[in-house]
Amino acid sequence: MDNIQDITQAMQEFKFEAFPQEIIQDILFRLPVKSLINCTSVCKAWRSMIMNKTFIRAHLSLTVDFANQDDIDLLLLHIISGSNSLNYHQNTVVHKVKDEVHSVHHDNQAFDVYSKIEFPIAAKKNYGNSHLRVVGTCDGLICLADDVPSYAYNFIIWNPTIKKSVSLPMPGITFQTHGGYDASIGFGFDATTNDYKVVRVVTLLDYYDEKPTLAEVYSLATGTWMSLGCVSPACLIDKAASSAFVNGVLHWPVAYQTDVESYYIILTFDLGKEVFGQIPMPKIIQRDYYLGLQLSVSDNKKSIALFMRPNNREDFYWDYGREDSVLDIWVMKEYGREESWTKLITLNPQCPETIFLSALCFRKSGEVLLLLKEKEKQELVSLDLVSKQFKLLGISGYKYCTGHFYRESLLLLDKSDAESYQAKEQIFSAAMLFAESA
Repeated sequence: MDNIQDITQAMQEFKFEAFPQEIIQDILFRLPVKSLINCTSVCKAWRSMIMNKTFIRAHLSLTVDFANQDDIDLLLLHIISGSNSLNYHQNTVVHKVKDEVHSVHHDNQAFDVYSKIEFPIAAKKNYGNSHLRVVGTCDGLICLADDVPSYAYNFIIWNPTIKKSVSLPMPGITFQTHGGYDASIGFGFDATTNDYKVVRVVTLLDYYDEKPTLAEVYSLATGTWMSLGCVSPACLIDKAASSAFVNGVLHWPVAYQTDVESYYIILTFDLGKEVFGQIPMPKIIQRDYYLGLQLSVSDNKKSIALFMRPNNREDFYWDYGREDSVLDIWVMKEYGREESWTKLITLNPQCPETIFLSALCFRKSGEVLLLLKEKEKQELVSLDLVSKQFKLLGISGYKYCTGHFYRESLLLLDKSDAESYQAKEQIFSAAMLFAESA
């Protein structure tokens, strides 16, 4: 048999009644997600087995070297083209969206497209802003937020492989309840309870000299938000600050406040213990600079990385197009050890026509995905940190681009409250065709 589709077709035609359930389950464990979705149509017994929470978790955790193992090494890109874009803090906002694409690429030398992702139609109807942003990915789930630059409260947990999503309820901290604020969210997995959680850290602004920072956590298992009270250590967080999920812990770059000074630290939140903590930044970071700090995951996915852009705070908005902009890339070699912070490279503009806009993420090879602006054209490139050579990846002509690690999974398949948008898309398409023909 030539491919997975042939194998799946043969399984559908073959009579498995005589085989023990353990053997059938072992065979199904070896299939990729999309083939398993097809197998749910074979018979009620298979559907019940595949949609079982235990099967879904076991399939995700399986590490045996099957033929589809390479599918795990994937990268998700979110690309938007359009006009009237603005760099707001560390986030680019495209106010007039022309085209928006979510695509999954093999994390290999070719960086070839693995699949294009269909976006939920329902999610497009109620934007508070011109587009959503990808907060993070975890085990095949994508967390989306509608929170930059305007206050809005559309948060979605989305599994594009099985075409299901969950829309989160209104959080407890809003402009209506607490006044002005800056907020950022993080997304990750709590292994102690087998639950996926969204954590929202909010610095209130309308409190005169004091600016308390509060937090709340959403549980996918319960479908509700819960207040975490005031954040300790006391800190200030930027609007939509980057977050990184590593070792069961969420991380954000924040400004730490004392009675006499403030400086940057990394705020942590252990999803299992539900407690906040902190990790020091590299000591060399100067306190009198306004830093463009972006946290990411290291190439081995066991520690954190830091992309840093020192810029004077001349304006409320970020100017990533400055010809004198510099980009530093750091990695914490040993997670949690301040002394293990290592600066891997400092990128300086090579010429006035070439500007480093931002770093997206590490790749499994240790290379880094970068946005490069060359002669007014934005390019996605891969940087080899050893040779310091760039490789064009053939992706350009956009105003916005983010990248995240990704893998396919069956998560949300067993959740009855998760919305399946494939059927709605088919109804929507049929209605459009009918309207055009009428």
